[in-house]
Amino acid sequence: MQTEQIYYPSLESIKFALKNLSGVAFETPLGKNFNMSKELDATILFKREDLQVVRSYKIRGAYNKMSSLNDVEKKLGIVCASAGNHAQGVALSCKLLQIKGTIFMPSPTPNQKINQVKMFGEDFINIVLEGDTFDDAFNAAKLECDAKNKIFIHPFNDQKVIEGQATVGLEILSQTDKKIDYIFIPVGGGGLSAGLSSVFKYLSPETKIIGVEPEGAPSMLTSIRNQKNIVLDQIDPFVDGAAVKKVGDLNFAICSQNLTEVITVPEGKVCQTILDLYNKDAIVVEPAGALSIAALDIFSEEIKGKNVVCVVSGSNNDITRTAEIKERALVYANLKHYFIVKFPQRAGALKEFVVEILGPNDDITHFEYTKKNNRTNGSAVVGLELKYSEDLHPLIKRMKKANFFGDYINDKPDLFQFLV
Repeated sequence: MQTEQIYYPSLESIKFALKNLSGVAFETPLGKNFNMSKELDATILFKREDLQVVRSYKIRGAYNKMSSLNDVEKKLGIVCASAGNHAQGVALSCKLLQIKGTIFMPSPTPNQKINQVKMFGEDFINIVLEGDTFDDAFNAAKLECDAKNKIFIHPFNDQKVIEGQATVGLEILSQTDKKIDYIFIPVGGGGLSAGLSSVFKYLSPETKIIGVEPEGAPSMLTSIRNQKNIVLDQIDPFVDGAAVKKVGDLNFAICSQNLTEVITVPEGKVCQTILDLYNKDAIVVEPAGALSIAALDIFSEEIKGKNVVCVVSGSNNDITRTAEIKERALVYANLKHYFIVKFPQRAGALKEFVVEILGPNDDITHFEYTKKNNRTNGSAVVGLELKYSEDLHPLIKRMKKANFFGDYINDKPDLFQFLV
C-alpha cells in the first residue's frame, strides 16, 4: 500500500468549504425517485448535482480551491486541463473571483462544450485547444504552468478540491432524518468519492459506501486490488466524466480506506440507464451521471427495504451522442448485431436474405456492400436490430445453412469499434 502523500480532510475543513461555497454552489435537491423505488422495493433518493448552475458538482471543488489562493497567486492566473465539467467549474470560478485563467482542452472537444466554457468564463478565460486527447491537453497545461509560474487547478488530486466536493455529503446528511443504509457514488479521478466518503465516515459510519466505475476504465478498482495506485494502459473513454487512466494519489489513499466496495458497470448498461431516466422521469444525465443508478440492480437483494442515495453527478450530455447511446444500449441488451454476410453475386440474393433468412421482427439498420465482378461471393457488413434477444441463434443457424454467414462482429473488438 502506498503511504506517501496520505491526507484526510477534516470535518472542520469541509464545513468551512460549505460556508465558502454559499451563494456559489447551491444546495441541490435530495428527492425520492418513485420509479426506481417501486422497481427495487427500496427508498431510492437522487442527489441532483446535475442541477447545479454548471450542471455538475465540479463547481464545488474548483471554486473552493481557487478562492484559497493568495493575492499574488490570483494575479499570476491559473491553468487547468479538462474536456468537460471541470473546465466549466473553473471558468465560472474565474469570473466570480476575477482571476484570469487558461483552459486547455483536446482539439476534438465538441463545440457545445467549448461554448459552455466560454459562456461561464466570459473575458476571464482563454481556451487553448491542444492535442487529440486529455493527456495531450494535460501535459500542455503543466508546461504552461511551469513556464509562466501559474497555479494548476487539478480536477481531483488536490486537498481543497476534495474538501469542496465533500460538501455534497454534508448536504445529503442535512437533507434527511432517515438513516442512509447505502450511498452509490460515481468514481472518476476520485475527488467526489474521497471527499464524500470522508464525510460519511465521520457522521454516518454505518452507511455502506459503493464506488461505481465504468467497466472500460476501472482505475480505482484495479488500484485497490493491487494495493497501489495503478496506471491503466488503455481505457474506454465513452463515460468521459469518469474515464481516467489513473486516479489521484490523494484520492486513492482515502478511498482505499473509506469505500465499502468498488464495482464496475458496462458502458452499454450506462446507456440504457440514460435512456430510461429520460423516458420515465424526464431526467437528462451524462454517462458519468448515470453510473450510480446503473449499479443499483446489482445490489437489488441487499437494498430491499433500505434507504439508498445515488449521487447524480452531472448532465452535460452532448445531444449529438444520442445515436451512439441508443446503439450501445441495444448492443448491451443483445438486440443489435453486426455480421459479415457473404452474398452470392447473382440477382435475387439480397431478396433471398431478406425473405428467407431474416425473421419477421428483424430490421436491417446498417448495410455496406460493394459488388466485385471477379468474385463468386461479395461480402457486406450488415447491422441487424432484433426485437427479442433469443432470436439471435436461430438467425445465425439460418445464415449458416444457406451459406450467407461470413462472421459475427460483435465479439471482435478491433472490428466492432469502427461500427459502434
